[in-house]
Parts: sequence; C-alpha cells; structure tokens
Amino acid sequence: MYKKQVWFYVLFIVSCSLFAQTKQVSLEEIWGGAFRANYMQSLQSLNNGTEYIVQEYDRASAEMKVEIYNYKTGEKVRTLFSSNEMEGLNAFQTFTLSENEDKVLLGNQIQRIFRRSTKGIYHVYNLNSKKLTPVANEVIRSPHFSPDGKKVAFVLNNNLYYKDLASNKTTQVTEDGKINEIINGVTDWVYEEEFSLVRAFDWNKDGSQLAFIRFDETEVPEFSMDMYGTYGNDLYPSQEIFKYPKAGEANAKVSLHIYDVASNKIKAIDLGEYEYIPRLQWTNDAEILSVQTTNRHQNEINLHFVDTENYKSEIVLSEKDEAYVDVDFDLTFLADNSFIWTSEKDGWNHIYHYNADGKLRNQITQGNWEVTNYYGYDADSKRIFYQSTENGSVNRGVYSTKTNGKYKKELAALEGTNSASFSTDFTYFINTYQNVEQPPVYTLHDAKNGNQIRLIENNDELKNKISQYDFSEKEISSIEVNGNELNMWMVKPTDFDASKKYPLFMYQYSGPGSQSVSNTFMGSNDYWFQMLANKGYIVVCVDGRGTGYKGRDFKKITQKELGKFELEDQTEAARILGNKPWIDANRIGIWGWSYGGFMASNAIFQSNDVFSTAIAVAPVTSWRFYDTIYTERYMTTPQENPSGYDNNSPISHVNKLKGKYLLIHGGGDDNVHVQNSMQLIEALIQANKQFDWRIYPDKNHGIYGGNTRLHLYNLMTDFILENL
Repeated sequence: MYKKQVWFYVLFIVSCSLFAQTKQVSLEEIWGGAFRANYMQSLQSLNNGTEYIVQEYDRASAEMKVEIYNYKTGEKVRTLFSSNEMEGLNAFQTFTLSENEDKVLLGNQIQRIFRRSTKGIYHVYNLNSKKLTPVANEVIRSPHFSPDGKKVAFVLNNNLYYKDLASNKTTQVTEDGKINEIINGVTDWVYEEEFSLVRAFDWNKDGSQLAFIRFDETEVPEFSMDMYGTYGNDLYPSQEIFKYPKAGEANAKVSLHIYDVASNKIKAIDLGEYEYIPRLQWTNDAEILSVQTTNRHQNEINLHFVDTENYKSEIVLSEKDEAYVDVDFDLTFLADNSFIWTSEKDGWNHIYHYNADGKLRNQITQGNWEVTNYYGYDADSKRIFYQSTENGSVNRGVYSTKTNGKYKKELAALEGTNSASFSTDFTYFINTYQNVEQPPVYTLHDAKNGNQIRLIENNDELKNKISQYDFSEKEISSIEVNGNELNMWMVKPTDFDASKKYPLFMYQYSGPGSQSVSNTFMGSNDYWFQMLANKGYIVVCVDGRGTGYKGRDFKKITQKELGKFELEDQTEAARILGNKPWIDANRIGIWGWSYGGFMASNAIFQSNDVFSTAIAVAPVTSWRFYDTIYTERYMTTPQENPSGYDNNSPISHVNKLKGKYLLIHGGGDDNVHVQNSMQLIEALIQANKQFDWRIYPDKNHGIYGGNTRLHLYNLMTDFILENL
C-alpha cells in the first residue's frame, strides 16, 4: 500500500510538471508585465567608492528616501536624506548630488518634453544645514550644479540663468530666448534626438565661467501635429508646433558663448567654419574649454580647445572619413589634460590616448573587434576600463588595460553579454550578465582582477517561471549572404518536424550601426516570437550589411544608398532560408519598426517575388521627410543625392505591391512623422493597391500607453495568422 502511494505521488508530480511545461504564453501576459525581470534600479556611487545610494519609496509612510548601501556587503548603512525631514517638499522624483556631496538637487512635477528632455520644479537641499531652497518658482529645464556646489545654472523660457545659493540671488545670463526662435543652454529637437544632447551648457572647474550653445532656429521650418485628446473631454484638437529641420532644409544656426560670472559679460567664440556643435566640455584646466564641431556631411569632426585668457580657439585634433565620423561621449581628460578618445580610423572602434596638444601618444586597444563601451580611467592604477566584442560580435566582455595598451585583464567575459557599472574610484563594479537562456544576473566584482565578491540578483524566479512555458531555444548562428557571414537567430516551433513545411516570419531593424542579433535574454518581442513559433511559424532575424560591431567597412557600405544593400541581404537571406525543405518559400513575411518599417515596406514592394506579407510600424517612407542630422550623415542632402533618396524609397515602388501589407503609425509621432505614412497611403491609393492600415491617435514613436501595446500586438498577430 505504501509503495502504491509513493508511485502515485511520483506520477502526480511528473504529470503536473509536464502539464506546467506546456503552458502557452498570451499577449495579455507579455504586455501585462508577467515576464518582467528584476532589474537593479539606477544607483549612484559615492565619492568614497565603497558605498552607493539608491532612491526608495516607503508606501506605508509615504516617505521618499535616498539610502546608502555598502558595496561589499550589500547592507544598508544609513539614510542620506528623506522627504520626511524636509519642510515644504513632501516628495521628489529625481535627485542629483553636488560633486562634494553636501547638497542635492531634487526634481518634482517632472514632465517629459521629447525623448530625453524634461522640465519640472526643482529645489536644492543642503545636507548639512537641512535647508531647502527653491531653484526657481517656475518650471525649469536642465538644472546643474557648479563643481563647487555653490551655484545652480538652469534654463527658463529658452534663457540661461544661474542661482547663487549663498546669497539666494538669481542672475539672468541671456535675454534673447524665445520659443521657436532662440534657444540658450538647451538643444533643439534634432540635437536632442540625434546627438543625444539636451543640456547645452557647462561650468568650468572653479565655477567662474559658464560655456553655452545658442541656437537661432528662426529659419528652421516648423512642423505641426494635431493632438485629438481624450474622447468626451476635448471638443477641439490642440496643435503641437516645433522646429524640425528635414533633410536638405535649414538647420538652426548654432554659436558658442562663454559667460564670465565676475564681470557678468558674455563672449562669443569664433570656431571657424562648421555646421554643428555636438559636444562641449571643460577640461581639467579651468581656463581651457573643449568643443567638438562637425560639418554638415558629418565626415569631419574637429576637437577645439578654447583658451579663455584670450578666447582663442585652436583645433587640436581632426578626424575625417569618406562616409561619416560618429559623435560619442567618450572624451576623458586626465590630470595633465592629455585625453582619451575613441575612433574607428583603423577600421574598428578603438581607444586612443593623446597629449594635451593633440599629438597621438598611443593606440590603447587594437584588433579586429570593437570597443562598445568606454567606462573610464582610474588615475591610481593607470588603467582604462572598457567593454568590447573580443569574444565575438554578438557577445560583450568587460576588460581593463594600461594606457600603454599592455597588461590587459579579462574582468567579466563569460560568453554572452557582460555590462559593468563601476564605483567612483574603480574599486568595484557591478556586472550584469545575460545570454539567450539566462535572465540578467547581477554580481559585484573586484575591479582589480574581476573576482566575484557576491551575488546580488540572479532572476531565478523568472527563469523558473519561464520553464513552465512551451518555449523553444533561440538559436544564434550565421548565414552566408552575398559574400558575407551575417549574424542570425532563429526560433522554431517546439514540436518542429523537419518533414513538414512552415511559414517564415522575419524580423529586422537594419539601421546603420544597429544590432538585432545579440547573445542577450528575451525582451517583450521575443515572447511574442515564441507565441508565433508555437502557432506554427519559424521566426528569424538577420543582421545584414550596414549594421554594427563588425568593422567600419561592413557598417558604412550603405553610405548614400540607405535601403539598397540592406534589402539585398534580407531578400537573399529569405531566398536561402526558403530553399530549406522545412520552410514554405511561398509564405515568407517580414516586419519592422521605424527603420525596420522602412525596410519591411521596401521588401514587400521591391522583393514581391520573395515576400508575401509585411508589417511596417512607424516607417520612414522617404528620407526626404526625416531630419537633417541623421539623414544627411548617411545620405548627404537630397539636393546632392536625389537618386539615393528616391531609388530606395518605399513611396517610389508602391505600384509593385502584390502581397498583404499592414501599415501602422502613431498620430503624435514627433520623430518619424505620421506624414510618412499618410503620403504612402495616398500613393498606394492612387496606384489602386489594397492594403490595411491603422493610426493610433496622439501616440508617439513608441506607440504605447494604457492598452495600446496590447491592442497593437493583437492587431499584428491577427494579421499574421490570417495572411501568412
């Protein structure tokens, strides 16, 4: 009797386990957050290098705190400050410490403007005196401490101000700011989007001078978007109007200025000929400002040093490329004002060390692989810390090396993706490791040798949950296409049978320097791909020519012809895969978002003998509609390169549509304007082509909010099931 009970119990457990492993994923789970991984919230290292701070909210007491933790033990040490100790401020959304950590800038009522920009109400809290001081009594932008923590500069109504915290006096630096005409100290739309730059001012090391960029966008054409609001609450649409320079049109005229606090005077700086000022940064010398300028084609970048004793500018470093030169944030000044710089001038992105006069000291890293993240320089150990593709272009490892390029150490390079966050003094780093099967694992390491000190989070709960579902392996491999080995991943149905034929559904982004095939864990789309696979589809992604991390030549081959080589590779990859005995070559679909939507549209139009179905979300339909900085970097202007713009534009090929096509766009997209889809819709109508389309009112480029994403993916899923 006892043995029978045991066997019954074992069989019950096994059957439950088998049942659990056959769960099918739903869109409600995917977009309801059921598979959300545990992530470490953004932490900030304190100057001592042994402690870090994290913002936390106590729901029971409605108290917002910033807590101090010990790196080595992970234990909470003390509370740095709390909303309960402040009179006049019940809560805060953001915080920024001054460099000497005796004051904190607190943000509240934060409102998003565009992708990276915000505005809000800000206060300074003195951690010693416990005094709370408003920076301004109005909504402001980009408040920033001076290095000594005695002043805060900010932008209000397109003018630059600063507040002296000791005297409580506010000084207006500029007076000509005007919405949609003149901007001082913050960037216009296109700089924010394409140069990732929002705050366009910087204090020098002793807080005596303030450098800023002025934008004159008077001649930049305006773009307007009708916003329809919520049903029942808005009787009339509102309109958002902002300056947006489209390819070939006038950019804002930008100029560099330096404000002297003592004299209360502004000096305009002559930088010679240039189109853009994408970076400004004071060096370790309080009298030397570094500025980067580039021409309109962005194939030449100059690093200027401005000496504020005479306000003269000198070019200390110049880089040129037949295609374009990337702008990044990797410039670091050492104590002697020599500097670290990254460049792909030898064909791969690497780290270089230059003297203060711009003379090359040495190339620090080299090889047929790319530096993908420059973490910084430790003056004590004289070591550079970086992330790279040394272990393969789909993987990432963390390394350190001396400034002479010798004595390299592998700190975290387990096959997969490693990403590091270092303490201020480079004593420790928190490594985030993941691969296609492993959710993010967070571990603390000794930065000297990479030895693991402790496990912080392993996401085992998510991994165990996923094991209950009927998910397939995400297979990373490569495919030879048009003479190149292209990275590829594939997801097959769990009950895959090589004797059957399956429809093929291809995903891609394909934009310059991008990567969609990587050894990383699943995101929301991956769960959707798993769902599609278990409905009988083979899902594939191929990174074709023009994508990143395989060298300069592979990436820049698409110059002046965006869409040409990318389409050739997607089409040929589809043909090769369609020849597999288990793929139905008559049922090949493709989809993508943004640049990927541009590509999916081109595929269904120009390669109509290969692709029978396509979905394009928020696509660029002609590069003539997109912004100057991004588009002209790769295409030059429409006036110079009309055939490059038109030959590979989906609008130019609407008459070739044969298959099933779904076009989707957000009506409030400030990035890829809904104009792109509206013009394509009209072209398709006039070509008498039948297709499906959907506009999501007031939604931006991400098309989200409320049930929007769930609705969108239900729409796309139904379209695939019905047409592929």
